[in-house]
Order: sequence, then structure tokens, then C-alpha cells
Amino acid sequence: MAQSLTIGKYTVPYPVIQGGMGVRISAGRLAGSVAKCGGVGLVAAAGIGLNSGFYDGKNYFQADAEGFKAEIRKAYEIAPDGVIGVNVMVALSDFAQLVKASVEAGAKVIVCGAGLPMSLPELTADHPDVALVPIVSSLRAAQLIARKWLKAYKRLPDAVVVEDPDTAGGHLGEKMENIGTGEYDQYATVRQVKAFFRDECGAEVPVIAAGGVWDRADLEHALAEGADGVQMASRFVCTEECDADDAFKEAYLRCSKEDIGLIMSPAGLPGRAILNNKDNIRRYDLENSTPCRMGCLKKCSYKESGERFCIVSSLDRAQRGAVDTGLVFCGTNAWRADRITTVQEIFDELFGEARQALKEAA
Repeated sequence: MAQSLTIGKYTVPYPVIQGGMGVRISAGRLAGSVAKCGGVGLVAAAGIGLNSGFYDGKNYFQADAEGFKAEIRKAYEIAPDGVIGVNVMVALSDFAQLVKASVEAGAKVIVCGAGLPMSLPELTADHPDVALVPIVSSLRAAQLIARKWLKAYKRLPDAVVVEDPDTAGGHLGEKMENIGTGEYDQYATVRQVKAFFRDECGAEVPVIAAGGVWDRADLEHALAEGADGVQMASRFVCTEECDADDAFKEAYLRCSKEDIGLIMSPAGLPGRAILNNKDNIRRYDLENSTPCRMGCLKKCSYKESGERFCIVSSLDRAQRGAVDTGLVFCGTNAWRADRITTVQEIFDELFGEARQALKEAA
């Protein structure tokens, strides 16, 4: 069943990208461990400077860049020959700065969602070997990106992630009212995107399925439906190597299917999270008069009018273990986590026979 995955100039033995999870849920330790096991490990940029040692309470953007570089280097210490990449949300105020910081630190793959990364090739022009991978949820979004990149930069994406808003965790690229209606067909979108690049652009661009992928059966289904690989995020949270506090992982272990739902982010995007503490998130900011210290998002209702809550502070609290007042993003399958495992054990479950064959061949 196992097949390798090639994105641009980089090939990994197994068709798995570990999804980016901010704030510091997927940092250097998790990304490096996934890369060491033969997948693509991603360090998430969002809020990476917080809890990093670089942040002094006033230098958020400088700490973001320095913390980002440090985590990418940490990942390479774990997997010197691995494919280490990053996830950088287009909605971040320091999007351009973080993209440049990532390539300076040696990132081989840049995955971008929460907006269309129209300027990404320009930002990485001095690093042509870096693979560029947008996240979309529709054929139209893929077409807009491809046509802009072709016209302005004479290049195409090296891969495309098709994210299912009905199952994925974190920020979702769809309107709240369109999520969960049963109308979205992820694998039809996967096939449409592949056909577009093949028929209209004359290129075979790998398409990665994201959202709802938990076990080997999900992986096999994705490959059978036309995907070239999968992106998995929530499955890697309950591992020893995940960069979150143990209390964050325990929130996954304790949650039920009914605890998982949608919340409107101050970024103006819906997000999927564990919601049994959702009233506490807003209450914490009100009771503590939490200011917008960072200005982390280009557009933010909390920054502009005090509406909703401070997204980066709430995610930071959760990552540090304050899950009663912090925001715990997750996919629809998070309730399936039943123990703390390791990244190696997950890869063994997904690719056991293939891993054994590779060892014997070596």
C-alpha cells in the first residue's frame, strides 16, 4: 500500500505530511520526529515566538522570527536528512517575515492556508528549491493561485493540500453556514484539482488530502480516491513527541465526539475545536482585560473592536496546559485518541509491512 511522496525536489518514503498546528503544538520536536520516520514534518509559524525564550513581552514579531528559526533547526537536529517544512498562515501580520525566516533556517517545504498565498513565489525567489504548497478547499481557489503564479512568476505549486472543512481542525477555509451540510465532496475536489493541473497546466501536481485522516483505513481510502498523500494533524497530538503540554494532550483523551464543534475565530474564519470550555475563553480575556499586545493577525475582530477573544493568547494558554481557559483546536476525530503513543508507533501502524521491507532491503 505504501508509496513515496515527491513534492518538488524532495521525496519522502511515506505519503504523509504532519499538519501544522499553532501555537507551538507542532514545533521542532514533533516535526523532526515525523521527518525522521519518513514523512514531511511541519513547524507551525503561528505564535511560535510565545513561550520560546525570545519573547520579552514587547518584541512579538522579532521573537516570532527567531523562535521560528530555532524550532526549524531543532527539527533538523532530530532528522538531519529529513524533509522539514513549515506551515505559515497567510492571515498572519508577519506572513512575509516568517516565510523569509523559514527559508533562511532551511525549510524545504512551505505550506500556506488561511488565505490565498498569491505572493509566495516572490517571497521565496532567492530559494528556488523550496517547495511551495497552498491549502485550498475548492477547485476555484486552486485555479486562482495557479493562474496568478503562472502569469506573475512562471511557476506552479509543487503540491496542493485539499482540506475538508467538514472534518479538519483549526481554521477552516469555508463559511460557517456551509460546513457540515453534507454537500462538500473532498475527493471529488481532489480529482478536480489534479485534472485541472494535468489538463490545463500540463503538469502532474501532487494533491494531498487533509481532514479526517486518522488511521490506515483512512489513508488507504484517500489514496484509492486519487490523493497522492495525506496530511494528518490531530493524530499526532497524543504522542510523546508533540510539543504541547501534557494537559493539552489529556484534553484530547478526555473529549467526546459531542465536545468537538465550530467556533468563530476573531480572524473571521470558523475553526474546529474542543468546545466544552468555550465560555471560559472569552471570560478570561474580559476578566483579565487582555490587551491586543501582538497584533498577530492582519484582520482581527478582537484587535479592532474587542469582539470575541484574543486568539493567540488563548492558543498559547492551551499549549502551556491551561486548557480550562485556552483554545484547543482539533479535527473531528480527536475523540478517537485513547492513549499517549509515539510518532514511530503511528508510522508502524500506517506502514508496518513497507517499513519492514525497507529495513530488509537496506
